[in-house]
Amino acid sequence: MIRVNNRAIFIGRALLNTTTTTTTTTTILSGAVSGGATINQVAPFATCSSSNHQSHNLVARFGLSNPFLAQYSSVAATSLAQDNGFNPKEVVLFQYEACPFCNKVKAFLDYYDLPYKVVEVNPMNKKEIKWSDYKKVPILTVDSEQLVDSSDIINKLVIKIRPDYELNADEEKKWREWVDNHLVHVLSPNIYRTVAEALESFEYITTKGNFSLYERLVAKYGGAAAMYFVSKKLKKRHNITDERAALYGAAEQWVDALNGRKFLGGSNPNLADLAAFGVLRPIRHLKSGKDMVEHTRIGKWFSEMESAVGQSSRVIGNN
Repeated sequence: MIRVNNRAIFIGRALLNTTTTTTTTTTILSGAVSGGATINQVAPFATCSSSNHQSHNLVARFGLSNPFLAQYSSVAATSLAQDNGFNPKEVVLFQYEACPFCNKVKAFLDYYDLPYKVVEVNPMNKKEIKWSDYKKVPILTVDSEQLVDSSDIINKLVIKIRPDYELNADEEKKWREWVDNHLVHVLSPNIYRTVAEALESFEYITTKGNFSLYERLVAKYGGAAAMYFVSKKLKKRHNITDERAALYGAAEQWVDALNGRKFLGGSNPNLADLAAFGVLRPIRHLKSGKDMVEHTRIGKWFSEMESAVGQSSRVIGNN
C-alpha cells in the first residue's frame, strides 16, 4: 500500500507541469493525471465529442523532425477558419486529456471547425514532447509553427482566422482572466470532494489518459485517494469553506456577467465564453457538473454553448 501511494504521488508530481497564461503554473488536477495551471488551478478532465470529423484527402507527411508529428497526414476540410482564409495543412495538439487549459484550446478549435489531431502525452515520461524545448502542455503545432500557452495559442489563432479581432476588449479580457485565475480554482475541491467523486473523476481520467495498465490502476485508486486529501488543502489555500457553494457562486457570477445576453459576446460566443465552456465541459456529466446545472442558472448558457460549439473537430486517424 505504501508503494502504491508513493507511486501515485510520483505520477501526480509528473503531472504538475502545464501552462495557462504567461505565469508559470502547475496543476495538480488529478494528482495522477493531468495538468495545466497553478497548484490551485486543478483541472477537470477533457472530454472529446463522440462525433469526430473523419480525415479526408490525406496528403504529404509533416516535414518536422518530430517523430510523432510525422505520423499525421494533412487534412482538408471545410471550416469557419478556412472560410476566413486560414487553411493550415496540419494542426496537432499535444495534451493531457484532463488538462483544463488543453480543453480551452479544444473548445476554440471545435468552435472554429478547425480539424486537429491529438497526441496524448504520457505524464510519466513525456516522451511525446521530447522533441520540443517546451516541456508543458498544451503545445499546438500549426504546420511548421509551434504554439504554447493556452491563452497565447488562442490569441494567435484567432488573429489568423479573424485579423480584425479585438483582443484587448476590456470585458472579454477581464472574464478570460477570471476563468484562469478563479473558475479553475474551484473545480478541484468539487470533483474530488468525496471519495466517491474522486473515484468517479479518476475512472474517466484513467480511461482517456495515456497510461499503462499498471499506471492506470495506481492512478485510479492511489491518485483518487491522494487527490481527495489534496483537495482539502486546496480548499484552505483558496479560503473555500463549502465546495459546492464556491462552484455555484462562480456559476452565478458568470451568469450575472452575461446580463441577459445569450453569450458574453452577445449573439455569438467570444473568447471568454469559449474559455469558460472549455473548462466546464469536462465536468458537465460528473456529479459536480450535474449539481452545478441543477442548482444554478448556468444551464441555459451551457446548452447554448453546446449548440454553438457543435461537434468536435478532432480528426481520428491511423497512427
